[in-house]
Amino acid sequence: MPSRRFALSMLAGAALWPGASQAAVFGTRAVRIVVPNGAGGAADLTARLVAERLAGPLGQAVIIDNKPSAGGVVAAEQVARAEPDGHTLLLVSSGTAVSAALFKTLAFDTLKDFAPISLLATFDLAIVVKAAGRFDTLGALLAYAHANPGKLNIGTPQIGTTQNLAAELLKVTAGIDAQVIPFNGTPAMVSALRGGEIDAGIDILGPLMPQVAARALVPLAVLGEQRAAQLPDVPTVRSSGGALARFAVSSWNGLAAPARTPAAVIARLNSEVQAVLAQPDVIRRLAELNLVAQGSTPAQLGQRMESDIRRWSDVIARAKIPRQ
Repeated sequence: MPSRRFALSMLAGAALWPGASQAAVFGTRAVRIVVPNGAGGAADLTARLVAERLAGPLGQAVIIDNKPSAGGVVAAEQVARAEPDGHTLLLVSSGTAVSAALFKTLAFDTLKDFAPISLLATFDLAIVVKAAGRFDTLGALLAYAHANPGKLNIGTPQIGTTQNLAAELLKVTAGIDAQVIPFNGTPAMVSALRGGEIDAGIDILGPLMPQVAARALVPLAVLGEQRAAQLPDVPTVRSSGGALARFAVSSWNGLAAPARTPAAVIARLNSEVQAVLAQPDVIRRLAELNLVAQGSTPAQLGQRMESDIRRWSDVIARAKIPRQ
């Protein structure tokens, strides 16, 4: 099965280093986490928080190496080619899955060239409208879209982002004819939304919260499986029922290593990551960043990656988004 394919590297690696001692695995040099995003964002802050807490248990410094690039391709390629010894890791995310679906050719295979370690966190998306606008519920917005084909505009960050593809998935699932308008980042989208240039916007909850707190934007629904802790009174999209009853989209990030990393190394890293994510102050700090601490087994991360690649490949094809 394909999901097993993504996990083969951690199993095959055991034969390469069968006698590796878990205590000695990280005793030679610093561990480097390559982050395919710039400093200061949710991905970077998550990686730094986890890195700080891993250094002690691993007995080595854990450093962050920011390598922002379109779709994280540069960072992923570098880690795919790194020595598979657990000292070079990659912060993977829902964006990694999008890139695998969006790019025609990559210098690596997202499912074969990485060994999953663990999820780190998930973060909610929301659909918002301007305050005192024409829509006060998701039902009202969808009803307008059904009655006025092609007239509803939904803004998102750049084309090919999880938020952008979530908007396209909402169109397909709800059976509405709406225009998805990509903007060059959240600030530009918010400005257009507040100025009445677009009817609604979909983005990660974190960047939207200041506007929501200021009552400039109103969240109609969150896109995850459950209500967001930050917005307990805001319903989920799936609670609308009907065709949307199984609709759910959330962003996530996690850790992966190069393929052929020994199974003992993956197991050690997974164990230490779970311990970090269970610490109350880590959970609290991630919540302050509008993230939910969520670990996983390596297999669960692999399955999530593979499932997202299939889903976004289908959405890209249906939306006729040109593959790059």
